[in-house]
Amino acid sequence: MNTVSQIKSLIAAFTLGASILIITPAVAQSTSEAQSAASLSVVMEFLANTSPDKVEAAAKRLVAPNATYISLNFDNPELKKILPWTGTNKGPEAFSYTFSQVANYWDIEDFTVTTKIASGEDVAIFGSFTYRSVAVGNVFTSPFSIHAKVRDEKITYFQFMEDTYASTSSFRQSGSWTVKTTKDTASFKVGKK
Repeated sequence: MNTVSQIKSLIAAFTLGASILIITPAVAQSTSEAQSAASLSVVMEFLANTSPDKVEAAAKRLVAPNATYISLNFDNPELKKILPWTGTNKGPEAFSYTFSQVANYWDIEDFTVTTKIASGEDVAIFGSFTYRSVAVGNVFTSPFSIHAKVRDEKITYFQFMEDTYASTSSFRQSGSWTVKTTKDTASFKVGKK
């Protein structure tokens, strides 16, 4: 092969390589964007179907058999007495149980999603809700955040956080706490007397 032929081959190889380098990030980006959109779609479909008459079917369809649901905390026995679904639980049943119980404890007056973010399998949802206690009638508004993971069009991880002080206070009929927050602060009471 002469020098001119070698140079032409190198230019062709370089041009092909450069094309691949240019195309590869675009292909990777569009694949990642498609995965992000698909992950967000699964989580939003689940949230759209959390009413008591729909949540069990939605959980079976959209939640992986070994999915982890972390509701409000990892494990808090005292909070679990008030909100039995709290803590770390597994499987689609944990999802359907949680949302069914929420409907038994509160009337949902508002649930607004303000921000949706997806990056590959990770989804973050932020917003606020207003609930009215069925038993006592107390109303509260809380921000919420969700971190979910979606693989193969199934939710594999779901962590839901809210203002648990406000939500549990919605059941308060009477009583108060005496609280001391720092060594330098005097004790004070919170809650109804």
